[in-house]
Amino acid sequence: MQIRLKQIIPFPLQDMNHENSAIWERDFSFESRKSYGISAPSGTGKTSLISILYGLRKDFHGSFLIDETASEFMSTSDWIIIRRTKISLCPQGLWLFDDLSALENIQLKNALTLQKSEDEIQNMLQKAGMAAHQHKKAGILSYGQKQRIAIIRALSQPFKFILLDEAFSHLDEENKLKMWELIQTEAKQQSAGIILTSLGGETLHSDISISL
Repeated sequence: MQIRLKQIIPFPLQDMNHENSAIWERDFSFESRKSYGISAPSGTGKTSLISILYGLRKDFHGSFLIDETASEFMSTSDWIIIRRTKISLCPQGLWLFDDLSALENIQLKNALTLQKSEDEIQNMLQKAGMAAHQHKKAGILSYGQKQRIAIIRALSQPFKFILLDEAFSHLDEENKLKMWELIQTEAKQQSAGIILTSLGGETLHSDISISL
């Protein structure tokens, strides 16, 4: 799968200087089987880019294509299929249900996709160091624990790209490495690409580092 950007710039960022950007107002392609680390300060559009690629934002100039289909020709039904089968998301805001347990948050996604067995989910929880916390309500978990649950949830579906918006921001180095290994393993199994945004540091694990 390929995602091609063609001279994209979000409306709120159009008056800023982007001459050093590899993405904004450029032609750029994301290819499956590769990992991309996008590093940039706050306010430069990392979340905007992720939201555009997930079909949540339309307020931009330019266009992008998913396997040669331009985004402006994609219907709501098209995006529902894409989000279930081609593009997975771990958003910066996590979008967990606080009144559900950590495990129930994962199972809710998995029930839509039937991607993982219960044993596979338990294996991911174990590797993430979250098995002992799986029955706690998400609302009482620390932010770093919530991030690990949100990542596992994002891995519990088929995808050709996974979008991770500052998904490691509250994790220590040990847990970053654990989660990165889980993500890479799943991406390799699905021949998928990884797009990870951060304020810096985590991009060092990626095949391709990009400045936004």
